[in-house]
Amino acid sequence: MPHQTNHYYNVSHSLRYFYMASSGIPNFPSYMSVGLVEDDQISYCDSINNENIPKQDWMSNVTLDNPHYWEEETLTCLAKQETFKENIKIVKQRFNQTGGVHVYQQMYGCDWDNETGEVKGHDQIGYDGEDFIALDLNTSSWIAAKPEAVLTKQKWDNNKYALQYEKFYFTRVCVDWLKKYVSSGRTSLIKKEESVLPSQLPRYWFLPQQS
Repeated sequence: MPHQTNHYYNVSHSLRYFYMASSGIPNFPSYMSVGLVEDDQISYCDSINNENIPKQDWMSNVTLDNPHYWEEETLTCLAKQETFKENIKIVKQRFNQTGGVHVYQQMYGCDWDNETGEVKGHDQIGYDGEDFIALDLNTSSWIAAKPEAVLTKQKWDNNKYALQYEKFYFTRVCVDWLKKYVSSGRTSLIKKEESVLPSQLPRYWFLPQQS
């Protein structure tokens, strides 16, 4: 690849967050969250430690402008724990389930092309390994993948404020954070890009999606 003055180096960049709530799994966190930039895990939190922690040394650069970054991320983790615990209860009721092992998961984030400026947002929810519901940013509406998700779709589609915020988040907030992360970790990310072949790139950690 020819030398580029653009410090983002790569053309396409991605930021992903994975959240998972589970029930019926012994000795396993009932909630977990993971953040990734490209294929680098940048953060981790679970219901056992109740603390969001950095997984890359270069994430310390992010806190230079925001010294309370990890405190805020931990508060977000704690809040999402409660939300996800309620969500998995609701979805289990939709499927008329009581006991057993069940997993509710969400994947959301954004892709950004630093040459064209194109931005894509993603928000997908799954349950027990199958798609449950996903956001269509083009139509600003939710797509139910299961009959049990129709009630959720109707409720979320009627929340116009939340839909407007989703669009704002994925096209502005998410991308701004992605740019900040890529800038903070550019040395590490560039070295990895130069030394790792595409066939060797690790796959994203992703358990059954949530709904």
